[in-house]
Amino acid sequence: MHPRLLTVPAFDLLGRSVGPFTLHAYGFLLAVAFLAGLWVVSRQAKRAGLDAGRVTDMAVWVLIAGLVGAKVLLVAVDWAYFGRNPREILSIFQSGGVFYGGLIGGILVAWWYARRYHLPGWQTADVLAPGVVLGQAIGRLGCFAAGCCWGKATQVPWAVTFTDVYAARAVGTPMDMAVHPSQLYEAFGAFLIFLFLLWLAPRKGFHGQVALAYVALYSMVRFGLEFLRGDPDRGAWLGGSVSTSQIIAAVLLLGVAVLLPRIRKAQSIAGAASAKGHDAPRPTA
Repeated sequence: MHPRLLTVPAFDLLGRSVGPFTLHAYGFLLAVAFLAGLWVVSRQAKRAGLDAGRVTDMAVWVLIAGLVGAKVLLVAVDWAYFGRNPREILSIFQSGGVFYGGLIGGILVAWWYARRYHLPGWQTADVLAPGVVLGQAIGRLGCFAAGCCWGKATQVPWAVTFTDVYAARAVGTPMDMAVHPSQLYEAFGAFLIFLFLLWLAPRKGFHGQVALAYVALYSMVRFGLEFLRGDPDRGAWLGGSVSTSQIIAAVLLLGVAVLLPRIRKAQSIAGAASAKGHDAPRPTA
């Protein structure tokens, strides 16, 4: 756990000290996640025969919307804290937000961008999905470094103990207590999903299958991991037995179950109609 990678003196243009500059581990790994995700999206777009430049531009806007959406949902869920500490709303480079807020924000911007520039919606979503989940995997390593999103107390052999006072002050990380490394669990799960999506992409049966597989698999992983999370103020529903993220995960799983057969059937009918049109005899002069 290293919430700060380095701290150096900072000076203005006149050489006057303006205090130390701190490079936070979370912010650094967030930048790495951005670059890795964009690289994957660019490669996937080329393989899918899409305009790689246009899709990469779209991915940049989706990532920005994801950051904003994640922070907005975090503020909404934990308004009691942010209402008292409004400056903490801008602390995106020390710790993140609620991922599902980022996912919803990213989907809305992706939908708008695809319509604005006439990109094939589901095919573009398939291209974006592997890059998004790889960014998640790296981002959760940033959470582990920052000390946020920690797990419940446990005595399992692989439990971790946070000892950095700076992290305790910044995000409330519990000190000297063995907890589940929930951030690493999610990073590992997201990386496995990433590998599966890369395998699925060239083998998919219809456009949208990769994107829907990502949503379904991540929702299942997240629903289970929430039972091991120990950080407070994540929203409480049904008498406190489930969190906001679990409610969203359940809704998304239901949505995938409804959408998947409909999209597959619609594309199958469209493909059959197209094939029939090509096979029809042409009139002779």
